[in-house]
Amino acid sequence: MLSTADAILEPRPPRKPFRRPSRRALIGIGAALALVAAVVAFLVIFDWNWLRGPVGRYASAQMQREVAITGDLRVHPWSFSPKVEAYGVRIGQPAWAKTVDPDPSPMARVQRIAFQIKILPLLRGQMILPFLAIDRADVRLLRAQDGKANWTFGARKTDQPLKLPAIQRFVINDGALRVDDRQRGALFVGTVNAQERAGERGGRFVLEGKGSLNRSAFVAQVTGGPLLNISPDRPYPFDAEVRAGSTRITAEGQVNKPFDLGRLETQLTVSGADLNRLHDLTGLTLPNTPPYRVSGHLVRKGLRYDFEKMTGRVGDSDIAGDLFVLTGRERPYLEADLRSRRLDFDDLGSLVGAAPATGRGETASAGQKVEAAQRDATQRLLPDATLQVERVRAMDAKVSYRADTVNAPNLPLRKVSLELALNEGVLTMDPLAFTFSRGDLKGKVRLDARPKVPRTDVDLRLTNARLEDFIPIQSGGKPAIEGPVMARAKLSGFGNSVHRAASSADGSMTLVAPRGQIRQAFAELLGVNASKGLLLLLSKSEKETPVRCVVADFDVKNGVMTTNHLVADTGVVLARGRGTINLETERMDFRIEGDSKKPRLVRLFIPITIKGPFMAPKIGLDPSKAVGQGGIAAALGSIINPLAALLPFITAGEAKDADCAGLVSDARQQGAPVKVAQTTPAKPKK
Repeated sequence: MLSTADAILEPRPPRKPFRRPSRRALIGIGAALALVAAVVAFLVIFDWNWLRGPVGRYASAQMQREVAITGDLRVHPWSFSPKVEAYGVRIGQPAWAKTVDPDPSPMARVQRIAFQIKILPLLRGQMILPFLAIDRADVRLLRAQDGKANWTFGARKTDQPLKLPAIQRFVINDGALRVDDRQRGALFVGTVNAQERAGERGGRFVLEGKGSLNRSAFVAQVTGGPLLNISPDRPYPFDAEVRAGSTRITAEGQVNKPFDLGRLETQLTVSGADLNRLHDLTGLTLPNTPPYRVSGHLVRKGLRYDFEKMTGRVGDSDIAGDLFVLTGRERPYLEADLRSRRLDFDDLGSLVGAAPATGRGETASAGQKVEAAQRDATQRLLPDATLQVERVRAMDAKVSYRADTVNAPNLPLRKVSLELALNEGVLTMDPLAFTFSRGDLKGKVRLDARPKVPRTDVDLRLTNARLEDFIPIQSGGKPAIEGPVMARAKLSGFGNSVHRAASSADGSMTLVAPRGQIRQAFAELLGVNASKGLLLLLSKSEKETPVRCVVADFDVKNGVMTTNHLVADTGVVLARGRGTINLETERMDFRIEGDSKKPRLVRLFIPITIKGPFMAPKIGLDPSKAVGQGGIAAALGSIINPLAALLPFITAGEAKDADCAGLVSDARQQGAPVKVAQTTPAKPKK
C-alpha cells in the first residue's frame, strides 16, 4: 500500500490528445451556420411587400370584411422591440352596412400605421407597445337601429369594453371621425388628435376630439400622465372633459389596469340644460328636466356602471342616491334609489313636459322659458311635449323615489313617493303617492309605448282630505268651507303627450264631500239670494250653515267630461248644475241653479255660469230668468198695486233636501272612496 507521499510522487497518465469532430458533426455545424446566414441574408434583402396580400387576406377573414394594404409594408426586426409600418391601409364595410347607409366609403382609410412591440414582456404574457402612431386616418363608424355595429368583428359584442395594450407613446395625427349611431339617433362629425405635451408636471398625454354632435358643438379632451413609464400593473390616472351643446361632463379618475377600459373609476360631474339630452352620449332614456348638476363616484366593472353617492340639484330641487346601469343586454337596464330633501313642485311637472311657472324665479332652461311663455299666452294647462316613444322602448328600468318635503304654492302637498318600472316598452308607476297636510292621493299610472300610438291608463284616489286645504278663500283666518273630501279619477287615453292622451280619454271622475260647514253668505249666493247673501258678506259675518253633501260626478268620453250629478246641498240652499269640461280645448261650460230652503224677501232666480279656459274661467250670471221675473213684476204692478212688484222676487223656501245618501252611494259605486255613514241625515222641514 502506497503512502500519501508515494501517491503524490506517482506520475499521472498522459492526457488524450484533442479529438477532431467527426465529418458528420462538421457537416451539421456548417449547415446550421449556413441556415443562420441565409435567414439573416433573407431578412436583409427580403421585400416585406410580398406579404401584403397574405396579411390582407388573413385580416379579411378575421374581421369578416375586406382589408387591404395598398402602400408599403415595412418591418424592422433587429431589436428587442421590432417595429412595423403599414401605409395605405383600407378596411371595408361589412356586407349589411350597405343596406343601412348607401355611402360606399370604407370603414377606415389610414395613411400610415406604425407600432413597436416588446418581445421579452410578450414571452411573459404581457403586451407592451413602446410606440403607436396613426397618421391621417379617416374612420366612419356605423350602428344600425337593430344594434349591429361595424366596429364589432366576429363574435365580439358591441358593448364589450375596449381593451388596449399598455402604450408608452401614442400619437394620432389629423384623424377624421364620423360616428353615425342610428340606434341612439346620434351623429358625430369631427377630428381626433393625440400627442405628448410638455408641461409643468413633466409632460402630459392629451387626446382631443372636436366637431359636432347632432349639429351642436362638441369638444372632448382626455389628459393623463406621461405614457413613457406606463405599466400594466399600475393604475393610470386621467382627467377628462366633454362639452356637447349645453351638456358638460368632467371626470377625474384612473384606469385600474392600463388600458382595460372595462375597469376604471372616476369622480364624475355632469351638468346641463336637460337630463334627456344625455341620451345622445349615453344611450339612456332619462326624463325631461330643468337645468341640473349632479356629482358622484363612477365605477365601471365590465358591463356594469355604478354611480355611487350621487348628489346635486335638478331645477330648484336637491337630489341624492345611488344608481347602476347594465349594458350588453338587448336593452340597457337602469336601477336607482333616489331621494330629495326638498322638491320643487314645478320640477316634478317637467317630467311630463310641463314648463316651470314664470314670475317666481324658477330655474328653467331657455327652451322651457319659451314654452312657459307660450303656455301663458294660450292659457293652456296640459303639457303637449311629445313623448319619445322609441327611447322608452329602448331601455328597461326600476326607480324608487321619495321627497321628504315639497314646495307647492297653493297646494297642501307635503311628500311625494313613487315606484317606477319600465319593461319592454311598458312604463308603470305603482304606487304613485302624494301626501297632503291632510289626506293622500294614491294610485297607478301605466303607459304602454309598444303600440304606434301609446296608451295611458290612470287610476287615482283621493282619501281623507279636507276641503279647506284646497279652497283657500278665508275671512279673518276662518275657511269659507270646511269638511272631508274624497275623489277618484279613472281614465284611459291614446296619444304621445299628456294633452293628446287627455283629448281622447274615456272613463269617469267623481268628487264627494259627504258633510261639512260653509259660510252662510256663500251658501245663500249659490241661490243668488241678494237680500241675505250680500248682507252677510258686507257685514263680514262668519255665520255657518251645514253642508249635507257635495257630489260632482262625470262621465268622460273622447276627452269630454259630462256631468251625471252636480249637487251642493247646504242647510239653506240646494244647488244643482250641469255642464262639460273639454280636455282637448281645455275649456269648461257650467250652469248652476240654486233654490232656497227658507223664505226670502228678495230672491233672484238667476243661474250662475262658469265658462272659459281652465287657467282663467269667468263666473257670471244668466239674466234670462231675471228678465222674465221683471216682466211679470211690471205687469202685476200696473194691474194690482206697487206691492205686487215684489212678488216674483219672494220665495217661500220650497226646495227640499237632496237625497245625499243615494248620491253618495252612486258615487261609491263609481269607485269614490266614501263611507255612507259620513253623510248628514236630512232634517224634517217645518
